[in-house]
Amino acid sequence: MVNMKLRLGINIDHVATLRNARGGNNPCPIRAALLALEAGADGITAHLREDRRHIRDSDIERLKNEVKLPLNLEMAATQEMLDIALKVKPHAVCLVPEKREELTTEGGLDVVMLEKTLSPYIKKLQDNGSRVSLFIAANSTQIEAAKRTGAKVVELHTGTYAEEPSQANLEAIINAAKHAHNLGLEVHAGHGLNYDNITNIAAIPEIVELNIGHFLIGEAVFVGLKYAIIQMRNIMNKARGNI
Repeated sequence: MVNMKLRLGINIDHVATLRNARGGNNPCPIRAALLALEAGADGITAHLREDRRHIRDSDIERLKNEVKLPLNLEMAATQEMLDIALKVKPHAVCLVPEKREELTTEGGLDVVMLEKTLSPYIKKLQDNGSRVSLFIAANSTQIEAAKRTGAKVVELHTGTYAEEPSQANLEAIINAAKHAHNLGLEVHAGHGLNYDNITNIAAIPEIVELNIGHFLIGEAVFVGLKYAIIQMRNIMNKARGNI
């Protein structure tokens, strides 16, 4: 039975990007997370990068301790990040590829190539109480490798569809979501989603969580973060047929 509940996670990285552009403490990503809670978000996502370009270590500590929403810590599969995650014990960890020169995460994790490295890494995180997801392309080979690692969740990279919302790109995500679900994996999705392209993704019944950040932070400049999130939630609910 496919779970009809569709959760919304809010990525607050770019509130921190704006703060760091000037230095100091404003705008505060913790305040953004609290507004997301007021707006009905189901979780907070934050990517702690190697170069700390936006989210800082202290942000992660505060998000875990001060915001009554599940924290999804996005991170690369490095020893430094493992040590931090084992200490902080976030609700969830999403393992992503990371290159210092990229502007944003450009694609999915190559689980096929990294399977033997990732499996013990994932076990340590899950034994410590964090749910682990792997951010991957909508590709059956990657999904099957993700299952073999012992991870419980895959997050499908929707960037290709966001850039070119063709039927072929949509069907790739639909088929991947079905395949992952049939293998017993929980299915999430994210990257590049906005008001215009989210409906078809939100309507995929196997997907139970969407993680959205950059668009909502940008939209908040014009309408406020709380309203932007409520509007996204309304579109998601309509797409899911539970309005």
